[in-house]
Amino acid sequence: MRRLTPYLLALPSWMWLAIFLVVPMVAMASVSLQTGNAIDGFAMTFSFSNYSDALGRYSTQLVRSLIYGGLATVAMLVIGYPVAYFIAFKGGARKSMYLFLLLLPFFVSFVLRTISWNFLLSDNGILFGTLKGWGLLPDDFHVLATPFAVIAGLTYNFLPFMILPIYVALERVDPRVVEAAQDLYATRAAAFRRVVLPLSLPGVFAGVLMTFVPATADPINAAVLGGRSTTMIGNIIQTEYLTNLDYPTASALSFTLMAVLLVGIFIYARALGTENVLEAAAR
Repeated sequence: MRRLTPYLLALPSWMWLAIFLVVPMVAMASVSLQTGNAIDGFAMTFSFSNYSDALGRYSTQLVRSLIYGGLATVAMLVIGYPVAYFIAFKGGARKSMYLFLLLLPFFVSFVLRTISWNFLLSDNGILFGTLKGWGLLPDDFHVLATPFAVIAGLTYNFLPFMILPIYVALERVDPRVVEAAQDLYATRAAAFRRVVLPLSLPGVFAGVLMTFVPATADPINAAVLGGRSTTMIGNIIQTEYLTNLDYPTASALSFTLMAVLLVGIFIYARALGTENVLEAAAR
């Protein structure tokens, strides 16, 4: 009985994964190989051409999503790392307050936060309308429906998911290690590059994973802040599922996106050195 105890304790989590992950994935894989329509019904025909057809029709949106997700992730890393560093090493007794302020936007719906950006970036909104009124911007200046607006929205909405894991990693760095490096005549830049940055890589690794995947697949920011030229693959999947009722194409696109993301994550993990990152995280 003692040997079975660990398996019995893990049974609820395995059942949760089986019901809410494995079963939907198998069902979606089955649908992606079917043909037919919503009126006459769908039938399993093992039509692998659904994948090539979907990729041929929407490869532009897929590539665009990867570019937008990648640029937003880089922007979040550039913004988020200094913020996490400041909270971890300079926050002092106000760390809890800074973290609360960081999480405060999450008390508002994701959609509402994105819509508020729509009001902020609109042509005659409180920001650009005022600047145009003062003559600081030309009348035809606009930001909405541009790639910048979509990437800025992605960066804003997912930024805390980059900051928090980096903060946790930096919080575990012993300040005495940095002091020891400086005692050995390392400059502050050298101490950061050779001590702090390597020790914070587990947080960077987790932050990139937690932001790149949802940013690439997100349909909300492109729908609210973008236009027809900034449509992302998440919008296409949503339209195929809910509007066109073309379930095989939507399922094929979903699996294609997931495969591309998994390949990208594998390359990223290999480039960063997963073993070193995991060893540092385990210390």
